[in-house]
Amino acid sequence: MRDDERFMRRALELARNGLGLAAPNPMVGAVVVAADGAVAGEGWHEGPGTPHAEVVALRAAGPRARGSLLYTTLEPCAHIGRTPPCAPFIVKAGVAEVIGGSPDPNPLAAGGFDLLRRSGVRVSVGTLAGECGALIAGFAKHVRTGLPFVTLKMASSLDGKVAARDGSSRWVTGPAAREDAHRLRAGSGAVVVACGTAVNDRPALTVRLSGYRGRQPLRVLVDGRGRTPAEGPLFERTAPTLVATTMAAPDAARTAWERAGAEVSVLDESAPGRVALPALFDLLGKRDVQDVLLEGGPRLAWSAVEADLVDRFVLYLAPKLIGGEDAPGILIGAGVPSIGDALPVSIVSVERVGEDVKVVAERDVHRDR
Repeated sequence: MRDDERFMRRALELARNGLGLAAPNPMVGAVVVAADGAVAGEGWHEGPGTPHAEVVALRAAGPRARGSLLYTTLEPCAHIGRTPPCAPFIVKAGVAEVIGGSPDPNPLAAGGFDLLRRSGVRVSVGTLAGECGALIAGFAKHVRTGLPFVTLKMASSLDGKVAARDGSSRWVTGPAAREDAHRLRAGSGAVVVACGTAVNDRPALTVRLSGYRGRQPLRVLVDGRGRTPAEGPLFERTAPTLVATTMAAPDAARTAWERAGAEVSVLDESAPGRVALPALFDLLGKRDVQDVLLEGGPRLAWSAVEADLVDRFVLYLAPKLIGGEDAPGILIGAGVPSIGDALPVSIVSVERVGEDVKVVAERDVHRDR
């Protein structure tokens, strides 16, 4: 008896080897199961110009690909891009059936399933469709809208405090949660923080995972008034830095950021001295950034939530109580006027990560935007 879900889970696991490498292409994994039921080949995509996952897996399988089952997380392409199309290669290899997870959201690349069917290859689509779709959420949104998929990541105590009343926040969560957050960074084209977080926490915003081979994300500092000094880990040349600011920032601040090696973009204001986040995300989308990770602080977070710009929420809750009306919470801003105006989200998952709890939620897709 076939175990389609088991092999597709393996394909998903393989796809994640492309973390930080595949973009702006989607992460894809593939598994070839020979006619005798054994795995004959595996592959994943490592980025533009490299062979696609299906081709890698079929080459590894060699002659055993004839009559095989091919599990792939994404519809094989049927167009010529930087590399030849995958679907004809699959037909030529003699694959008997393709089990796909998700159709390709890119209309230029779609059509592989139809080509395979016309060529006599059996096709079934939808195995672990939700997980395969989530793997390429940023790619799909960017193809559809030109905008990045935005994830808001926050870490807090169990009572929702991101720092104590003296402003100290390191470390709210434990090492396992921090390592998990680094994987979020690795899957992001840009990591965004506000000036308060940059000044108080002095983050480097780089990916620091053992064995990580991918690119460092673009570090984005949101500072509309020029209050962040042009020094510290954020301006070290280990990764690129973009400062999003407004005309309210003094010329001296903009010059200092540029001399420190950062790129500076002057954007529209949502209020005096405040960067308009829609303008920032539009800029990042035009730069082919598909996934954005918002890391702080609470005012920036509320601005994004209030403007309905967040697609996914990742919250790490630590088994600690901080309390105090002067201790900042996860979201700081005007807030909603009444409980009836609360913004609905859908809980996707709740799991333990070391000593902490990780909650993943998404904006309510049924709410009018």
